Amino acid sequence: MRRGISFAAAVTVVALTASACGGSGGGSSSKPKDPKDISGTITYWDTSDAATEAPTYKALIKKFENKYPHIKVDYQNIPFTDVEQKFKSAAKSGKGAPDVVRTDVGLMAEYAELGYIAPLDGTAALKDTDDFSPVPLNTAKYKGKTYGVPSVTDTLGLLYNKKLLKKAGITEPPATWDEFIADAKTIKQKTGAYGTYLNPDSYFLLPLLYSNGADLADPSAKKITINDGAAVKALTTAKKINDEASMKVDFANAYQNMQAAFKNGKVAMLIQGPWSVGDDLGGTAFKGDEDNLGFAPVPAGAGGKAQAPTGGHNLTVYQGSSNLDASYLFAQFMTSTPSQIAIAKGTGTLPTRKSAYTSEVTGDAKIAGFQPILEKTARARVALPQAGSLFTPLAQNYAKILQDDESVQGGLDATAKEFQKLLNGYSIG
Repeated sequence: MRRGISFAAAVTVVALTASACGGSGGGSSSKPKDPKDISGTITYWDTSDAATEAPTYKALIKKFENKYPHIKVDYQNIPFTDVEQKFKSAAKSGKGAPDVVRTDVGLMAEYAELGYIAPLDGTAALKDTDDFSPVPLNTAKYKGKTYGVPSVTDTLGLLYNKKLLKKAGITEPPATWDEFIADAKTIKQKTGAYGTYLNPDSYFLLPLLYSNGADLADPSAKKITINDGAAVKALTTAKKINDEASMKVDFANAYQNMQAAFKNGKVAMLIQGPWSVGDDLGGTAFKGDEDNLGFAPVPAGAGGKAQAPTGGHNLTVYQGSSNLDASYLFAQFMTSTPSQIAIAKGTGTLPTRKSAYTSEVTGDAKIAGFQPILEKTARARVALPQAGSLFTPLAQNYAKILQDDESVQGGLDATAKEFQKLLNGYSIG
């Protein structure tokens, strides 16, 4: 990840800003246009699953075009794994970028810092913002401005096999990491199944960091905090889970093996997100017995609070769009309450608007299970343009710690040094 904006990128940002602030390009004016007077064609890059989710979005686009017949939408489905580099390349060159793009919340700060996406405060894109759940809305903010409209959201929670916990004599899912470790041991002793499978990916480490009062860095102080005392406590707990409570981790295929073990009843508890539930329900432990799958918040740590990262996607508008007014209108329509309800019903993803949690939507056990988890424990990740790049050195040193190739403090100190290369001007605490 770049430390700052290169000269070429800075020139691009100036050019994009100029094109977005007037001229003949259809940008917003001081007086909002009447929606019926807005016309043109906009390109929308959607990163939803092309087979299972895209049909829902395409149906909504048809409704949008029927409501606003002078606006046409050029829908393009871009693989999630490709969209970041594709969008940054197009935005930097000023050629081929979409007007609206479905953006992972972890990329918001970077896109905003580079000037690639437009601030949306005061535009038609943001409507009834009090209806958005606070945490998803916070993922769209950077340096006091709102750069996206929350579309879908998620977080991490504790998924568990109710029958295995009951067989072990455990009546409630663990509320703290100490209870989590103790329950995992009891489950192994009394059922033969493993208590958990520790995912060694650094994103799944965040609940341990957050619940112990730790984080990757402190932007307000320009300080790297990944190796402070709270982080050491978090990683020490993670190491204990790995050594005492987890099925042996295959570091090369951890996610796939973790999922297979849980859905087939070989593991009783997982830290996972709502995206995994469909796969879980296809396994022998839950197929035909969906009620056996339990949902609970992630455990609390020494900091006394259970917290997990917020994921999901926001709709962002390209700063250099030649049709900003239509783009704003489209972003608003696709994130309205009726659209959110349609998306939740069609794709099983969690809405970002409170009013979208209707009885019909919460009839989906996954959505009903994760809604209170989202409200109680989700928090926005640290808003740094370089945040995405920080996960790589953290994951590398986390794996060394778990495999006894490095001490907890030594691994975190090495991580802090790598962070310093990425975070220009940040000091190590």
